[in-house]
Amino acid sequence: MTVPFDPANVPTVKTSEFDFVIQLLIASSQGLALLRGLAEDEIRAIEDRIWAEFDGPDHARLAVALRFRALLGVFASRRLKALFLERGHRLLAAVTREVSVCPLNVRFGFNAQRLLMALDAATGRPASYDSAPLPLAA
Repeated sequence: MTVPFDPANVPTVKTSEFDFVIQLLIASSQGLALLRGLAEDEIRAIEDRIWAEFDGPDHARLAVALRFRALLGVFASRRLKALFLERGHRLLAAVTREVSVCPLNVRFGFNAQRLLMALDAATGRPASYDSAPLPLAA
């Protein structure tokens, strides 16, 4: 039995399913892949591991692999790289949540601006003591 798959509307995946890919990157010392990108052979090695090690149905594996490729493509944009540099690794959890459910068309990829705004909102600057107003002198 084959499952119909529409490349114009890649199915969403669970956050834990996409987190599998992020953990693969970290385990293989490629945690900065979103910043520097990956060569085609490195992408294929990750995809091979998805197909070999991912516990889930084939359509979920395919959706995770396609979402991973699209994520690498959208992170080629300067703004998303800058946001990653500014926010650090706390951005990875937000990336996992957003990329799992964002609409994805295989041909066009993710909407970079929409993803940027969602990640910016999810990882906003924490309140710090430096930004608190100073008390007025009596």
